[in-house]
Amino acid sequence: MNILIIINDAPYGTEKAYNALRLANQLLKDHPATKVNIFLLADAVTCGQANQKNPAGYYNIGRMIKIFLTKGGQVKSCGICMGARGMAEVPLQEGVERSNMTEVAQWTAEASKVITF
Repeated sequence: MNILIIINDAPYGTEKAYNALRLANQLLKDHPATKVNIFLLADAVTCGQANQKNPAGYYNIGRMIKIFLTKGGQVKSCGICMGARGMAEVPLQEGVERSNMTEVAQWTAEASKVITF
């Protein structure tokens, strides 16, 4: 199975990105033969930003993405959305790739299931 998770919300403020990554990591843990991709759109592009620092005891989206990537997941971030938020030159976390609508359209066409947060 091939699952695409599209995240639209910022990493902090709501728990949508947090829950999306919880689901993505659980899918890879429980179903290792399943391919899981995450595409970051709109304010979610900040999820892929490098060097996120949070107060102690608070979840860290950057750390959750790193775990997802080490389990074999792929994360891509919309380049147009990054530019619109002044992030054109902001470094992304290692393993997160700058991407475009062509690639998310390809991932969507290849996916067995698409889940949005």
